[in-house]
Amino acid sequence: MANLNHSPETTALLEHLHHLASTASSLEELQTNLVGAMAAKLPHYSWTGFYMLDPHDSDTLVLGPFVGDPTPHTRIPVDQGICGAAVATGETVIVDDVNSDPRYLSCSIKTKSEIVVPIYVRGKIIGEIDIDSHQAAAFTGEDRWFLEEIASLVGAFVEQSPAK
Repeated sequence: MANLNHSPETTALLEHLHHLASTASSLEELQTNLVGAMAAKLPHYSWTGFYMLDPHDSDTLVLGPFVGDPTPHTRIPVDQGICGAAVATGETVIVDDVNSDPRYLSCSIKTKSEIVVPIYVRGKIIGEIDIDSHQAAAFTGEDRWFLEEIASLVGAFVEQSPAK
């Protein structure tokens, strides 16, 4: 897990999050612990949360555990917003200036940038990690790598969980 190309702080946080995954008893517990730890350790993450595809409506993302100001966007059609763009493209989306991106669904006038990372299970998107920042261009390659690792961690947790 340690990589010389990544900061010791990020690597240590990732190791801690892997530990949280190894002790979590449910996806909701894991997600709650992940967003709490990320929000506490990464001050440029102003809003940290999960959106998961509705199991009864795969065209809608549903808000999961999050840390930050309340959002009016508890359900997002996958053809809307930056969250929808991440599902549509199947790739991480980074927006340095949300005010210049017409896809942005405004949650807070304080939000300046956003990163959304899809979560895959067995090759299919099941949800995503959504991070907002009050800083413009807040997200670096390090954030992308880190959040893609977290998305993989969550996907692996779901794959290993007993089917309900």
